[in-house]
This record gives sequence, C-alpha cells and structure tokens, in this order.
Amino acid sequence: MSEAEITTPVVAGAPPAVASRAAVRKPSGRPKLKDTWWRHLVALAAVVIALFPVIYIVSSAFNAQNNLQSAQVIPSHTTLSNFSDLLHNKIKGNTGAIQDAPYLHWLLNSVVISGCTALFTTILGALAAYAFSRFRFRGRRLGMLMLLLIQMFPQLLAVAAIYLIVHNIGGVFPQIGIDKQAAVVIVFLGGAMGVQAWLIKGFFDTIPVELDESARVDGATPAQIFWGVVLPLAAPVLAVVALISFVFTLNEFVISSALLQTAGHQTLPVGMNQLVLNQYDQTWGPFTAGALLAAVPVVILFLFLQRWIVGGLTQGAVKG
Repeated sequence: MSEAEITTPVVAGAPPAVASRAAVRKPSGRPKLKDTWWRHLVALAAVVIALFPVIYIVSSAFNAQNNLQSAQVIPSHTTLSNFSDLLHNKIKGNTGAIQDAPYLHWLLNSVVISGCTALFTTILGALAAYAFSRFRFRGRRLGMLMLLLIQMFPQLLAVAAIYLIVHNIGGVFPQIGIDKQAAVVIVFLGGAMGVQAWLIKGFFDTIPVELDESARVDGATPAQIFWGVVLPLAAPVLAVVALISFVFTLNEFVISSALLQTAGHQTLPVGMNQLVLNQYDQTWGPFTAGALLAAVPVVILFLFLQRWIVGGLTQGAVKG
C-alpha cells in the first residue's frame, strides 16, 4: 500500500471515481516561499513603519545634543543627562537656561488618575453590562444604542460644557472643582462607559445563563451571582477594558489641560506640552526621554494582564 493510501483513507461505499481520487490525494504541505513572498514583504514593511518612531524616540532620548537638527536614528554622542535632568526636576536647554519641570509629579498624577479611572470604569461597565445582558426591561435596546451613539461625538464639542459644569460644581463641592484630580476622574468615568459596557456585555453573553440559574436555585442573590459567579469568569474582558481605559486616560490631553491648571496637579501630557511649548529646539532630548519613561507603566500593566488579554479580545466580540 502506498503512502498516499495510508494517509488518506477511502470512504466505504463511495463511487469508484471518488474512491480513486481519494486514494491518490496527498496532504497539502506548508506553502512555499515563492508563493507567499509578498506577504513577508508586507509584514516587514509594516514592522519597519511601526518601529521607526519608537527607535527615533529612543535615539533622541540618549542623544547628547537635545535639538531637532541633530536628531538621528544613531546618535553620534550618547548621554544619560536627559533622564537625570527629568528625575531631578530641572531641565537644562541648549542656551544654558534651567527650567523647572516636576516630571515625577506629572507622571504620578497621570498614573493615579489613570489607575482610578481604569478601576472604576471597569466596575461600572461590568455592572451596566450585566444588567443589559441578563435582565429584560423597557428601554434596554434604546439605552444600549444611546451609549454607543454618545461615543461618536468628539471631546472637543464638550470641553466648554464640561468646564462650566465642573466650575459650578466646584463652588458647592470644592473637592471636585477646577484643578482637582477627582473632577478629572469623574469626567473620564462618564466619557468611557459606552465602549466598555458594550465590550463587557458581549463577553457576558457568552457565559451560559444556566450558571446563574444553578446559583439562584442554591439561594444566591443577584448580587452574589454577579460577584461570585459571573465576574470571575469575565476576568479576560475585564483585563482588556482596564488596559484600554488606562492607556486612553494616560494619553488624554484636551480635558486634562482644561481642568488642571496648576503645574503640580497637571498630568504628564499637559506638563510635557508646557515643557516644549515654543522651544522644541531647546528641550527635545528631555522631552523624548520623558516620553520613553512614560511607557514604563503601560508595559508593566500589559505584562501583568497579558494572560487575560488575548481571551478577552477574541471572546468579547462573539455576540452583541
């Protein structure tokens, strides 16, 4: 018996022509490079385009001449002074002038605001998604549609309204007024609920309802079912939502610049913008070093949540 006949069994009762074709059919091997070379070329081009800005920022951060004219992929003179200046909160430009830059305060403010926003957004989004996924009530579909439509409007349309609302509320409750980090967190919670609730709801729909019914038979309340049964099974999508919310809040600039005005209370994007405002040619090195250090919290969070991220991204979009 030939190798093809061993690897391809003949179906009993099949017509002779079909049986003969099945007997001589060989299993398809790996595609050859000459047939898929263009795919490798496209992938290589995509990698180069994606990594070139990162390499450029890394080289500029270690460049001894902190200006745009001398910026290059491979710097001729390397130094760590850009990082030391940031850590000591003093930026020295090419002209010799020293500028105060509380970089560590900016980074800490951004991490605190982003962490609180990610935590509360995940919890509130999970509560809303559980209600939309498990309960049937009047206005359910309309509410889900409105959550999605609100996300279509850009933030610039709401900056003036948000500023006036926070300013007026600050007159009554100073803790959540202008130049308060709690106000920024509350504003971010309202703006990030739509997409997160939809993503978590899609994952909740994949969890069998029979688990809820079994827990209900055992005497569990809806709150106990949510916290003890559904929420632990939804850990992958919760990790994805937390990471998305953290990265989005860490990079947000428009609302933070409008609500946070004191240098000690500003977030990292707002502070870095003030650092290089109208003087790119003097502080480009410290600016790129700060941008490189700002990626450290995101990388740490990604490494911590990576085992849940793939499952959350692939399973959260199964149902809507």
